[in-house]
Amino acid sequence: MEKKHCTAVVLAAGSGKRMGTAVHKQYLLIDEKPVLYYSLRAFQDSELINEIILVTGREEEEYCRSQIVDAYGISKVTKIVAGGRERYHSVWNGLQAVRQAGYVYIHDGARPFVDEEMIRRAYECVKKESACAAGMPVKDTIKIVDEKGFVEETPERSRVWLVQTPQVFNTDLVIHAYALLMEKEKAVQESSEKDTGENIVVTDDAMVVEQMTGHPVRLFEGAYENIKITTPEDLETAEVFLKRRC
Repeated sequence: MEKKHCTAVVLAAGSGKRMGTAVHKQYLLIDEKPVLYYSLRAFQDSELINEIILVTGREEEEYCRSQIVDAYGISKVTKIVAGGRERYHSVWNGLQAVRQAGYVYIHDGARPFVDEEMIRRAYECVKKESACAAGMPVKDTIKIVDEKGFVEETPERSRVWLVQTPQVFNTDLVIHAYALLMEKEKAVQESSEKDTGENIVVTDDAMVVEQMTGHPVRLFEGAYENIKITTPEDLETAEVFLKRRC
């Protein structure tokens, strides 16, 4: 089977409020390189990835171009676009820049430890299922609680996974799902004066595909090291992981 065109949409538009720094988390340094560099380098070096679309914070496009893309020779970046108010707006902006059908890898730029093996596992999965996401089984017992903090349910641990990125989809499928989401958002905004109580709540791309199209999403193995840099403690952990790789 002929290899399909693969586009990586890398999200770097987060503000990183929980990090407690003036510098956005994706630009903080791990071993003297920005967090964002590592995921871009993984997609740059992968034979499976044809191009990268980088989604940045507003008015950060030139900074990313000069200080990261050009500075580190990330030549597969074909477009840098500004993100939006919420994560799903940023993804939508990135998807609108996709020009060739195939598969789309959507990845958080604050996850520096995506690697070639993970990219390949994603490709094998999306070929069969059209929609997949990286993840790992949880190690701890999970409790479902009510609004007062009382336990309502203890799900079977073997069926509970931590979901990560990259999340990878057939291009037409994910663009269609996000188009439907944006239509839903518009309808909710137009009906807001009627106080319907409806709101847009999506936390990842798999959820958009699930809710908007009903298409099942298959999880494939990511890595426990595939953490998202969110707090100062995550940055310290990332330093340890990086030293192990060297």
